[in-house]
This record gives sequence, structure tokens and C-alpha cells, in this order.
Amino acid sequence: MNTNQKIGLFFGSFNPIHIGHMIIANVMAENTDLDKVWFVVSPQNPLKPSKGLLHEFDRYDLVKAAISDHYKLEISDVEFHLPKPSYTVNTLAHLTEKHPTKEFKIIIGADNLENLPKWKNYEFILENYGLYVYPRPHANETELNHHRNVKMIEAPLMDISATYIRKCIRNNKSIRYLVSEVVDQMIRAKQFYI
Repeated sequence: MNTNQKIGLFFGSFNPIHIGHMIIANVMAENTDLDKVWFVVSPQNPLKPSKGLLHEFDRYDLVKAAISDHYKLEISDVEFHLPKPSYTVNTLAHLTEKHPTKEFKIIIGADNLENLPKWKNYEFILENYGLYVYPRPHANETELNHHRNVKMIEAPLMDISATYIRKCIRNNKSIRYLVSEVVDQMIRAKQFYI
């Protein structure tokens, strides 16, 4: 019997974490064979200064606050401690070494599945880890959709954009229901994205 805990890794900048991220993570945690979903907050890539990217520790705090009441959702800052830029294959190698009793899967949107061949060592990731893929608007089907280590997961089609949320904040518009209440409060209290 396999006693390994199955962990879905949900990578992202989460700038900020919004209700779309949380719905997808919850679907993965509750409607698949994953035991937990870890939000892996990606640090700022020093080679690509990104205008409007909140500091990684602030984004980490927002994610932590957003998911604090869900026992199957956790947060990881693993990429904060790895060499930059952080390639998924290196993060996976690090996590596998650190947590030998856990089996890691990657959670990505169908739009990212199309770009998977551009990832460093993507064949290795596919063969040794596998993907849980949620639907995305305008994503095209590829032969990877039918790969034996790719699980297509039925989930709501989410098209909420962090860019749109940041624009609302800059224009002093409400972001209620786009982000969780606690995230909304933290963004306003700390005056993020203004």
C-alpha cells in the first residue's frame, strides 16, 4: 500500500492571490486524490524586474492569510531559498530530497500545458512527477492533453486577472469578491499596489 502523501504544487506569483486561485486550489484539494495543495510563491526574478510585483514576503503573507482556514491548503516559500531564476525542475528536485515520503504533482492551467515544452527538462517533469491540469479560457488542446501523466481536472473556468485587480486598486475601485475579505483588508491596510 502506498502511504506517500500526494501533494499538488500550485506555483505562481499570486500578485495578489485572488478568488480564482482559491477556487482552483480547493477543487484540486477536495475533488482529486491529492492530500494537500501547496501554494508555491515565486520570488521576484532578478533578471526580469517586474513592474508592480509586490515583494515576495508581502505576497507570501497575503496567501497565508487567504488560506489559513483550509486544512488541505498550505503555503511554501521554498523558491525564496533556491538560486534564481527558479526552474520548476530544480524546485522539484529540492522538495523530493527534503520530503522523501511525499509524492509531488504540479497543478497548472491548460494554457500553461501548451507552453510546457519550453520548460527546462519538461520531459523529466512529466515522467517523474506528472501534472494536474485545470481548464483555462482560450487554451488549445495539444497532444500533451492525452499524456499518461497528465490528468485533466474538471473545474470552473476562471478568468480573473491579478492585473485587473491591481488596476482597480490603483483607480480606487472596489475589489470585493475578487479577493477574499482578509486579503482585501490587508491590501487596504498596507496600501499595496497603489
